[in-house]
Amino acid sequence: MHFRTCHLCEAMCGITVETQGDRVASIRGDADDPFSRGHLCPKAVALKDVHEDPDRLRRPLRRTEAGWREIPWDEALAEAARGLHRAQQAHGRSAVGVYLGNPNVHNHGAILFNQLFLRTLRSRSLYSATSVDQLPQMLAALQMFGHQLLLPVPDVDRTSFFLVLGANPLASNGSLMTAPGIERRLKELRARGGALVVVDPRRTETAALATQHLAIRPGTDAFLLLGLLHTIFAEGLARPGPLADHTDGAAEVARAVAPYAPESSEAATGISAPAVRDLARRFAAADGAVAYGRVGVSTQSFGGLCSWLVNVLNLVTGNLDRPGGALFARPAADVVALAARIGQRGSFARRRSRVRGLPEFGGELPVATLADELETPGEGQVRALVTVAGNPVLSGPNGSRLDRALQGLEFMVSVDFYLNETTRHAHLILPPTFALERDHYDLVFHALAVRNTAKYSPALFAKPAGARHDWEILLELATRLEALRGRRLRALATRLALRRLGPTGIVAWLLRRGPYRGLTLRRLRRSPHGIDLGPLEPCLPARLGTPDHRIRLAPPVFLEDLARLGAEGPPPALALIGRRHLRSNNSWMHNSERLVKGPERCTLLMHPEDASARGLAHGQRVAVSSRVGTVEVPLEVSDAMRPGVVSLPHGYGHDRRGVRLGIAAAHAGASVNDLNDDARVDALCGTAAFSGTPVEVVAAG
Repeated sequence: MHFRTCHLCEAMCGITVETQGDRVASIRGDADDPFSRGHLCPKAVALKDVHEDPDRLRRPLRRTEAGWREIPWDEALAEAARGLHRAQQAHGRSAVGVYLGNPNVHNHGAILFNQLFLRTLRSRSLYSATSVDQLPQMLAALQMFGHQLLLPVPDVDRTSFFLVLGANPLASNGSLMTAPGIERRLKELRARGGALVVVDPRRTETAALATQHLAIRPGTDAFLLLGLLHTIFAEGLARPGPLADHTDGAAEVARAVAPYAPESSEAATGISAPAVRDLARRFAAADGAVAYGRVGVSTQSFGGLCSWLVNVLNLVTGNLDRPGGALFARPAADVVALAARIGQRGSFARRRSRVRGLPEFGGELPVATLADELETPGEGQVRALVTVAGNPVLSGPNGSRLDRALQGLEFMVSVDFYLNETTRHAHLILPPTFALERDHYDLVFHALAVRNTAKYSPALFAKPAGARHDWEILLELATRLEALRGRRLRALATRLALRRLGPTGIVAWLLRRGPYRGLTLRRLRRSPHGIDLGPLEPCLPARLGTPDHRIRLAPPVFLEDLARLGAEGPPPALALIGRRHLRSNNSWMHNSERLVKGPERCTLLMHPEDASARGLAHGQRVAVSSRVGTVEVPLEVSDAMRPGVVSLPHGYGHDRRGVRLGIAAAHAGASVNDLNDDARVDALCGTAAFSGTPVEVVAAG
């Protein structure tokens, strides 16, 4: 019997695993886990499928004219380092780009040793899934609170009014809100008489549970939030409470929202002014309320504005840093505090991308411009690429264009255990071990949890002979690069020290210096179900990262960005949004038969009125077209959609040649990102604007 944390999504559910030899016999929820309390979603049992997947790579692969060929590790690592070094020698340091995928944040070894590798590489061509996800919320945190990772967490267990914008936690299990068993938590909110209001163009699983659903037009959430704030200030409902003495900019915000009466945006949002005013009054009057926005508000043309306005709404109503409102977690291994102590709080717009002038954030450039940097000749062009646990062909906008651009690379290395839509372009694939073969500690999601806990999980299975953990691969690449630059002794000393310490040794060091006296790795080893450290508690202004420990309520970058509102013209006849399924996890869990079996899930949802107007019927195959591409999918007619809006799920499109994912290929679907336009970004921060892509839909063929 083995107890550990499921690493597949942000929920950190505790699991109980039984084994038979080197195989998984069963996986079920751990009833003794103090955080998840036995909850488990369907994905967790698929850990067995990934661990035992015959398509999972176990040895390095080299691409040759005759096909893929397995090669020894030493040969693969040496060739990878030489190829990267050669590209930098010929074209400059930034000629080697790096893309980091979402799975890295579920892996403390990758988090820690990616940083070592990036510092060794010294390239400015860095990209990650951040800029197709939560970057606007990190920008708001940096500008307001002084640290890009100081993200407020909804105190969902104690709130009485939960306002959810562009999020579907019943499908995502929470996102930037680590909340295992979120359905139970929301039902408990309803049972204690609380309100759950969901703002979303689709009647999602979460909206179906809500006390109120507001079907907003995609991309107009900023108007709704401004209308709420206008009402709160105009009617004297702003009561920031104790934080008023630690906040600058309230008067500037009041002046900025004054022109945005709810009546002025009814046509844009599709939500009546009386409904907006009523929502504002109820939110302000609630005894503990919290607004929470996620992917739907992040990945749109005004994602930065929306993320800022959500924080402003929580603060001016007295619900920031308050039980039942939005609080900050106090993780046992506090990487936020550590980064602040060494002066790494984040950065924004210190430089801009070479081709389109999009701003950097945290040292990274927006992935929406990666294809530009691959295709456009000149100094600084990306000639080689390293991907680590990432599949940008399916997760980035205009994936077909990026797919073509990758073919022109001089050299590409992928640290990944699947031959997928992106790694098929690599010259070398270096496959790491899977999660059950390594230790696990959630460095990131404890900092986003709705309750303070700590849990360490030792490896369930021994690392197979000859295999490499991802952190070992990254350390070896960094060492070999330094040696090729003539710093062999320094490289060897670094490798020996870090290999001896390892990522778990670094976690142990962080725990000893964390906020909980006596909480050590040894104690966590003796507590396999995890340790409950109590509810979230107020911590401001002490935890702020601003130099003067004050909240900046009105950062100029957001006030100036208000000028863009209303300049985009009339809404399209049909706007495309994404969606997530509980049985899916981005692009890489589709090779599990137990998760993909059943009804086809890669369907286009469309309101009956829109289908009738186009002469389309439920179950019919349709062609969906945008400026950048066309895909064909089955049509699912549903009144869950707002008229004028259609929805296609994220992560599909496994029909490209050369992919070695047998089950996924049999359930290929179509990639929504072959429709999403890489020219559509949030002009403030460069985040891909997925929500609201204009499309046309006709009968296929």
